[in-house]
Amino acid sequence: MENNEEKKERVIVAGVHRGLQDRLSDTTEESLYELYELVKTAGGEVVCSVIQNKSDLESATYMGEGKLEELKNAAETLDADMVVFDDELSPVQLRNISDFLEMKVLDRSMLILDIFAMRAKSGEGKLQVELAQLKYRLPRLRGLGTEMSRTGAGIGTRGPGETRLESDRRHIRRRISALEEEISEMKKHRGLIHSRRKKDGVITAALVGYTNAGKSTLLNTLTDAEVFAENKLFATLDPTSRGLTLEDNRRILLVDTVGFIRKLPHHLIEAFKSTLEEAVVADLLIHVIDSSSEEMDNQITVVESVLKDIGASGKPVIGVYNKCDMAAEEPVGRSYYNKNVFISAKLGTNIEKLAEAISDVAPGKKHKITACIPYNEGRLVNELHDNQKVISEEYGADGTVMELMVDAAMYERIKQYVIEG
Repeated sequence: MENNEEKKERVIVAGVHRGLQDRLSDTTEESLYELYELVKTAGGEVVCSVIQNKSDLESATYMGEGKLEELKNAAETLDADMVVFDDELSPVQLRNISDFLEMKVLDRSMLILDIFAMRAKSGEGKLQVELAQLKYRLPRLRGLGTEMSRTGAGIGTRGPGETRLESDRRHIRRRISALEEEISEMKKHRGLIHSRRKKDGVITAALVGYTNAGKSTLLNTLTDAEVFAENKLFATLDPTSRGLTLEDNRRILLVDTVGFIRKLPHHLIEAFKSTLEEAVVADLLIHVIDSSSEEMDNQITVVESVLKDIGASGKPVIGVYNKCDMAAEEPVGRSYYNKNVFISAKLGTNIEKLAEAISDVAPGKKHKITACIPYNEGRLVNELHDNQKVISEEYGADGTVMELMVDAAMYERIKQYVIEG
């Protein structure tokens, strides 16, 4: 679908606005625009959007046969190839709508999974996507009949493949069991890596945030990581780790994670917990926020909600308000965050302030002291050079006078030699 020579699928996006108090769970102009961006990311072209105002969803047809008739007429008039709905459709709704419209039908979850299938690069990422797709599509195979019978590429066909999905349910269940076992083994291996990091004293900071907030761009700016970054939703799926050396010589491992999005069903969060667990085991979180978005406050709410769901809340947090060059005014930082910094990752604005904030919030902060190390403690001098930051040193009458940045553990070891600080 990303080949410009291929004809883009023409898509109608549709949803039901129920007037819910929780706007993040409802279909609104904002959520439909986000759905439009998801279709664009998947390689489609939105030709029309439809919102129905209705207090309750129809259990059988989602939005009622009258509105579906309008959709069918619009699809014929606009030569649309498919309709994407803004909510998760039940198996019954998907089957009935597909039969009525006689065209390809997807819901928000299926579209997101299709993009995940396109973006996943690592072996584990691909396995997670396949498992999530199979689990989601298994009870919906009857409703997917229209598009499963199609040949060739298109939105909603990436991932496990048509042949596998059309095969008998027992085969799919066996494949699900095999994938779960394989991912479980990978999780054990990843657990060993996390344990080794803790044992070696590696400090980790997870970049979290709403999709397209600029996490990958920030990682590139901080570490010259050359991670793929694009102005599209879910530009990166697999976590990427890069090292950052702070001013006091501490090494921080920065981990980029998949972006969050509104109306993400809980089962999808469950499916990608192993991808998101970097945020769970991190020492601190760097919450990257698009300060130029009119939906900034809602996006912050979504991210904090998902972090709570996966057990990553309660950690030290730095609020990084990105895209300050595009923001109308400087936003008010969250008072409950440890630090708030206003930056432009693309232009490099205030990146030094962010580095200072990371240094202040990350554990093991080093403090500036001056110490006179006796000449008979040569090994200690060597250790200070290897593990701490030496600002200056000179030879005095009683020993080596060193201006240092040291952590708390080293300070306790050499405090009898400290002459200042």
